[in-house]
Amino acid sequence: MAFRPLAAALLLSAATISGATISGAAISGAAISGATISAAHAAETITVYSSTDPKLELGSMSVPGGKTRQLNVGIGSGAGRRATDPAMTFWTISDRGANFTCGDVEDVFGVDGKTICGDVKGGRIYPQPDYSPSIYRITLKDDRTFTVDTVLPLRDGQGKPVTGLLNPLTHASTEQPLDLSGKRLEQSADAVDAESIVPLADGTFWVSEENGPSLLHVAADGKILRRIVPQGTEGDFKAAHYPVDGGLPAVLAKRFLNRGLESLAITPDGKRLATIIQNPLANPDADTYRASKNARLWTLDPATLAVTGEYVYTLDDPQSFRLDPSKKQSDPRISEMMGLGADRFLVLERTDGTTKLYEISLAGATDIHGTAWDDVTTSPSLEASKDLAAAKVVPVTKILRFDSADHPEVPVKIEGLALTGDGSLLMINDSDFGITGETTRPVILKGSAIVADPAS
Repeated sequence: MAFRPLAAALLLSAATISGATISGAAISGAAISGATISAAHAAETITVYSSTDPKLELGSMSVPGGKTRQLNVGIGSGAGRRATDPAMTFWTISDRGANFTCGDVEDVFGVDGKTICGDVKGGRIYPQPDYSPSIYRITLKDDRTFTVDTVLPLRDGQGKPVTGLLNPLTHASTEQPLDLSGKRLEQSADAVDAESIVPLADGTFWVSEENGPSLLHVAADGKILRRIVPQGTEGDFKAAHYPVDGGLPAVLAKRFLNRGLESLAITPDGKRLATIIQNPLANPDADTYRASKNARLWTLDPATLAVTGEYVYTLDDPQSFRLDPSKKQSDPRISEMMGLGADRFLVLERTDGTTKLYEISLAGATDIHGTAWDDVTTSPSLEASKDLAAAKVVPVTKILRFDSADHPEVPVKIEGLALTGDGSLLMINDSDFGITGETTRPVILKGSAIVADPAS
């Protein structure tokens, strides 16, 4: 987790007025679903919401000699809305809870990390280790506030809330959880690092998960019905108190640390789920992950979770993220996606400070599912391939629909997307549970060129 200075996180443009609706620049036109959106008719407005709902308060944390930090629930790791929900009501989800690495201790508290972690390698601190990743239903109000109407902690098959304290993995890299005193915490096969949510018409949810990585089918009351992990890694979850099966591609076990599945979407007709790995796989190694632009996108049958297709999404150059350009190709990542049509999706590609939204199309892209690219012994790997054309792989097409560099009033670390009842776009940020001084601030974008097919 990287931290941005609070002043930068709250940077507003000169035209911004607190609590006001901000008018932005027009998005260039494109022909979508038979309708042409011209720049002249695509003037954007952005409205930012806030909340003082006590259900978002988590108290404070401190260490001897260090700063005190106020915590709040980071409910914006993902978002979704059913067509039957009220126009401004959404389902969101939190991740594993407040956490930061031993290397972040000085940024958080102003003290040397060794005062907590000592010589522990790969330590990650959980100031509230009993926190349970949860589903939230929120409603945005006319006065630019929002309320938290429902909280559903994720629970195991016995009804016990699960934690976010990492799984004891042997097939993928993981970390050692610690409490604020530096005490080692026990990992759990039940633990979930939830990152995206798809609410279904039957009242259940699909949730993507970063650490496994995995997908979870969750009941309307928050109980985990099933967890799908990469093939061959089922043994790491044998102690879980819910069903686990290895239905995801085995190559997913090559995900880099904390770069699992942050995105999940369903098409408007309900016939396709889709997910993209957050960053290129460490296939065959970490150096490949750091240099690669080639992320994998999978489509799945929502009834069976069988993989129906696999495609390549190419990440942008890191210098193109205008609010925080860098030279590290591993900085850009994919944090969310949303279904727009049978083969069209909106993809959220971001760095710590800049959010881009791309409309992508699978039409014409090469389906690599079941080919040699899924074999980890293939060399060079897909991730190591510098010339996709020479490899006869056509990636998905990308059209830029939004760039937060043009809208500095938008919070950093946007991670959730959903459509309102009138077709406007909800964007919601992950507040990192207040560790950075941020709070949850949903944003409604109206008048964009983002158009979805009608839900069936």
